[in-house]
Amino acid sequence: MSDIAKFLGNEANALLSHVCKGLPKEGFHLPGPDFIDRVVALSDRKPSVLRNLQALYNHGRLAGSGYLSLLPVDQGVEHSAGASFAPNPQFFDPENIVKLAIEGGCNGVASTLGVLGIVSRRYAHKIPFILKLNHNELLTYPNKYDQTLFASVEQAFDMGACAVGATVFFGSEASRRQIEEVSEAFRHAHKLGMATILWAYTRNTAFKTADADYHVSADLTGQANHLAVTIEADIVKQKMAENNGGFNAIKFGKTSPKVYSELTSDHPIDLVRYQVANCYMGRVGMINSGGESGKDDLHQAVRTAVINKRAGGMGLISGRKAFQKPFAEGVTLLNAIQDVYLSKDVTIA
Repeated sequence: MSDIAKFLGNEANALLSHVCKGLPKEGFHLPGPDFIDRVVALSDRKPSVLRNLQALYNHGRLAGSGYLSLLPVDQGVEHSAGASFAPNPQFFDPENIVKLAIEGGCNGVASTLGVLGIVSRRYAHKIPFILKLNHNELLTYPNKYDQTLFASVEQAFDMGACAVGATVFFGSEASRRQIEEVSEAFRHAHKLGMATILWAYTRNTAFKTADADYHVSADLTGQANHLAVTIEADIVKQKMAENNGGFNAIKFGKTSPKVYSELTSDHPIDLVRYQVANCYMGRVGMINSGGESGKDDLHQAVRTAVINKRAGGMGLISGRKAFQKPFAEGVTLLNAIQDVYLSKDVTIA
């Protein structure tokens, strides 16, 4: 606990002692070793989906805790391989991506058809694979907020993946088509026994104003989460909320004053608690993304993990902060994240 508090610095007391009052923890279905039996087994998911989800929860340093630490490396498509891997060229080789996930004690590795397919016979039985089905790519000019299917559900099944992942850019012009494509892909994945993870991101130039970037507002990302669980995502990946009031700022859509006056506050844990509430009060686990790599990555990663866990989230999915560093430093960062979820002193707020 002392190490975690040290990482948090001046925020330690505010983050570690906060109690959520607008949405108390007692109303939530919280992560735990029995989460599959207690929550997911009540759903329409097939036994083979439950088995694959349990395999994901039972792998790595967090095995048996009910929490997830995932390594996602699909940035080479959307951000270009150069932008992603030039900082650490060993990761141009897909095998090193999987090795980092294994050495870092992750529950699973999420990546592209090419990355996982090129090493699947060596590693698919050693760490759970999550095949990311769709991507945005930045060679199309001018850029547009869209996602294209790069892989099929059958290819994920054939390589031994335990789950498929996909992105929907909620709020973008192409979002309706993306919802249809991903909904059908998730239905097919469930039929074949694989779990589903949705990158539920908001994308619209109107969501960013002169005052704030509401792509990370609790109310807009919360609604994206609610749409994600509507198409039966088993796990939702979401950017951590940093502000609130997106609906009011863009003057579009519908909300309630109670969202801002009673259910949330300006405290970061309260903002993320609202994101979790939109995942059927925790019946579907929400993992937060680790964000871009920078100069203060270890502190930021631990801070994000503490907020996610105390809000009732299910874990962290951190890529660039880990793989854009020397291998050993990446392992250290992933382990620091996991230590938050293993700590009995970091409790639900």
